[in-house]
Amino acid sequence: MLKDFNGKMKAVTFSYDDVITQDKRMISIFNKYSLKCTFNLNSSFLGKAGSLVREDVTVAWCHPRECEIRKIYEGHEIAAHTRTHPNLSQIQDDEALVDEIEGDRLVLSEIAGYEVVGMAYPGGTGCVNQHVVDIIRARTGIKYARTTTSTWNFDQQEDLLWFNPTLQHVSWDRMESLADEFIDLKPDSPKLFYIWGHGFEFDIDDSWDRFERFCQKIAGRSDIFYGTNREVLLGMPPV
Repeated sequence: MLKDFNGKMKAVTFSYDDVITQDKRMISIFNKYSLKCTFNLNSSFLGKAGSLVREDVTVAWCHPRECEIRKIYEGHEIAAHTRTHPNLSQIQDDEALVDEIEGDRLVLSEIAGYEVVGMAYPGGTGCVNQHVVDIIRARTGIKYARTTTSTWNFDQQEDLLWFNPTLQHVSWDRMESLADEFIDLKPDSPKLFYIWGHGFEFDIDDSWDRFERFCQKIAGRSDIFYGTNREVLLGMPPV
């Protein structure tokens, strides 16, 4: 557990999954307000194009090519999301499990030009179990891994391989009210506001402008540290 965030008691970080072209628009918003995000990538999806249907809306689900990755995510963090986005709890072969996780991490490290140390569990909390976590701890270079279980608070956590975020951004009203609470907070111990999601979700309900307003609101506070996951969870320097 970190004692503070670069001398501050509050930090904000973002985490977005699936290496999709919507990330480019999101990064332009983050950069506009000097916010930092961690993007969790599936190395086997790079260069593939497709679509998804969510809430009866068809949205693009296209993945940048490998040669584009370093430039797109410059200034932010690249983290793992497994090679092929499987349900990890259903993989019986430990070697296959290691390849999905560590194989993805190693490929992404080569692409990024630095050691990838984090990940988000594909499919969320329901697709991971203690055996998966034990394998990650013993046989991979992953130092933290995010679930999809919302804490609805800002408290730090001891086990970074079972790290629970504050909330997913689709809980809009709750996220905005928590932002007000976080901005007003005067803590005597470190507090972290951790938001996660998928870029295609902004296309589903056309909420890009609402997200930008949220970013503008939470940004630019002198008592808040804005960092990537590796910075706020591990105290590592920027990539």
